[in-house]
Amino acid sequence: MVKHYNNLAELFFDFGKPAPEHPLFAVVSVDTDTTNQVANCSDFLQMSTTDFYSISLKHVIEGEVLYGKTQYDCRNGTMVFMSPNQLFGAKGVKVKTEGHMILFHPDFLAGHPLSDSIKKSTFFDYSVNEALHLSPREEMMMIRLINYIGLESESGYDKFSREIILSHISTLLSYGERFYQRQFVQRLEIQGSLEKKLEEHLEAYYAKGDYITLPSLRDIAERMKLSSRYLSDGVKAETGKSAKEYIQLFIVRKAKSMLVNTDEAVATIGYGLGFEYPQYFVRLFKKKTGMTPTDFRQQFQ
Repeated sequence: MVKHYNNLAELFFDFGKPAPEHPLFAVVSVDTDTTNQVANCSDFLQMSTTDFYSISLKHVIEGEVLYGKTQYDCRNGTMVFMSPNQLFGAKGVKVKTEGHMILFHPDFLAGHPLSDSIKKSTFFDYSVNEALHLSPREEMMMIRLINYIGLESESGYDKFSREIILSHISTLLSYGERFYQRQFVQRLEIQGSLEKKLEEHLEAYYAKGDYITLPSLRDIAERMKLSSRYLSDGVKAETGKSAKEYIQLFIVRKAKSMLVNTDEAVATIGYGLGFEYPQYFVRLFKKKTGMTPTDFRQQFQ
């Protein structure tokens, strides 16, 4: 059974902590065990969702972090960004040194530029296995910002507090964007090109011959065991194009080959590529090439 938290007081109660001073915002620190520098953080014993954004930074040395149906062993220092209503849980988690979490309701951002800009921070929709892995220097920068936010939240709330807190969160998200771009570069060097893997999955999708619909970003991302957002951002970091645009260009390249190397009617080619209606195929082809499929084929006749 999934438990939903619509207020911080209830969430903090299950954490065994007193309710936060502000109903829409809180900074949580998991204290260290002074004897072995390990803190027990096995608070989430069931899958849960909240109405809040959360930003957490932890060194997990034992246990499992669960996100939807994905299990993740995050024994390195990691940062996880979660948007409201995302499914999350943990089992028997122990955290080395100190863990940090910032929680804030969308209403806390009302009227502030961050209310719109946070929606552009696509890493809030990444899966937990796509968490941000920080270098020691990056981690120190993030901890410093979280500490600033924590100090401001404890210094007595006044008319300047929200602006200062949100300013620090905005800076933290900017660093998150920068560090994720670095991680994409390193992933390319260590694990290989996401673009190449996307191409391979698209080829495999059409090679089966039993396709009925167009390959969607969501379907391909699931086949690659990635979130749609992470795949799109990773491919864009490599190619300058989103994964959705890349898929469209792949379909157009495949259509060009079929137009040149077969005598099949344009409508038949469109159906074979997964288009429900031929006019949709013609529209996409013309948008990407500047000419209709018929005009393209006539160049080679």
